[in-house]
Amino acid sequence: MLDNFMDTEKITAYATDWGLNLLFALIIFIVGRWLVGGAVAIARRVLSRSGMDEMLSHFVLSILHGVLLLVIVIAALNRLGVDTTSLVALIGAAGLAIGLSLQDSLKNFAAGVMLIVFRPFKAGDFVEAGGTTGVVEKINIFSSTFRTPDNREIVVPNGAIYAGVITNYSARETRRIDLLVGISYDDDIRKAKAVAEAVVKADPRVLADPEPVIAVADLADSSVNLHIRPWVKTADYFLTMCELKEKIKIAYDDNGISIPYPQTDLHVHQAAPSVLAPAAPAGTKPAQLESD
Repeated sequence: MLDNFMDTEKITAYATDWGLNLLFALIIFIVGRWLVGGAVAIARRVLSRSGMDEMLSHFVLSILHGVLLLVIVIAALNRLGVDTTSLVALIGAAGLAIGLSLQDSLKNFAAGVMLIVFRPFKAGDFVEAGGTTGVVEKINIFSSTFRTPDNREIVVPNGAIYAGVITNYSARETRRIDLLVGISYDDDIRKAKAVAEAVVKADPRVLADPEPVIAVADLADSSVNLHIRPWVKTADYFLTMCELKEKIKIAYDDNGISIPYPQTDLHVHQAAPSVLAPAAPAGTKPAQLESD
């Protein structure tokens, strides 16, 4: 009877201790989650006031939230009596195994971190990267989303982007338009340059500084090629380039300046007919004249 009473007392004490540990673990987890949310909110306000890029801020806050939440979970498990040292070692081993099986994903993750930290482009930029040309919509941890000029959405792995050449057409405020226009060798070069200069300077989108450059680029086989290089705002680049091509063509037509196309002149020389009759083949008899 006494033994049964002592066993009951031990079970009650054990249950009480375990219940208290479970209660404290829940309190640690609940309060910890609340503290993590508050810390992330404070960090969000600080990053917002510092003027950090929105995508970079979101990425940093996601990592901060995950790390702090992991600390809270480990603390709660430690309160329950779980050997957290073994748990940390287990997490490390699992992370290594997952890392070996997800090498490409980790490569994309590392490239995403580099893109967000060093920021070779940002959302809204028009870039050429990873075999794709378009406007950057989103930069995620593993991939980036582009919108092409014909309104297609393309998702490119970050590893492919960071491993190649990145051309950011929106990085600078101004861009130079490079036009190569050919004129005939019979046309007046000075007149052609003056007409092109008048067309370029008449466009209000063309910048006065730097000054447009119009010069002879090459004496080609079929034409005299002119470099026409005005500067414009980056946002005006494409439309201005297309309209200048049209305006220069119309202005050259109005001023009698031709834009030749590649051509080849073929001269055929015909030999004069011989005045001598061809010799008769050897071994033949001369023809006899018939008489009336």
